[in-house]
Amino acid sequence: MILSDFDLMNMIKSKRLIVDPFAESIVRENGIDFRLADEIGRHKHMQEGFVMEPTDKDTIESAFEIERGVKEIIVGGKEQVLLSTNEFISMPDDVVGFVELRSTWARHGLSMPPTIIDAGFKGTITLEVINNAPYKIRLKPMSRFAHIVFIKATSRVENAYQGGYNSQRGVRLPKPVQE
Repeated sequence: MILSDFDLMNMIKSKRLIVDPFAESIVRENGIDFRLADEIGRHKHMQEGFVMEPTDKDTIESAFEIERGVKEIIVGGKEQVLLSTNEFISMPDDVVGFVELRSTWARHGLSMPPTIIDAGFKGTITLEVINNAPYKIRLKPMSRFAHIVFIKATSRVENAYQGGYNSQRGVRLPKPVQE
């Protein structure tokens, strides 16, 4: 069951769902719009022949740089970046969130793979964004960017999320893939 604005406001008022900072204006008919934080993770310009080794932490860390405190975010044509939500969320143990790009941004050429927020997760959301357009796109911190739809689980989960991204703040680089 998808939660309505009425359901979401009641969960927020009762502190079952925490969104910080919170503004009533971000609650929509059937979800909540999250805004962009003031940071971006970019791929470094790597030497020709560089191969990403997704199982190696050092390779991952050497491939990215994170800029914090930016006044604007310029995403180059055909560039993939990591962004973060401004809002920190704490999910109840019986609700799951589906994160999607707001459609206006998609119409400008951006795309974002869907992300699931597991029951029990706490933290900001790292967003993987691709500019499919041939031109640069300017984004501004605090712009409404991602829409989260909340779904009530049929029961409380027995094992609430305790993964490596829990309690993250800001852009979080990918964890090494475990083989």
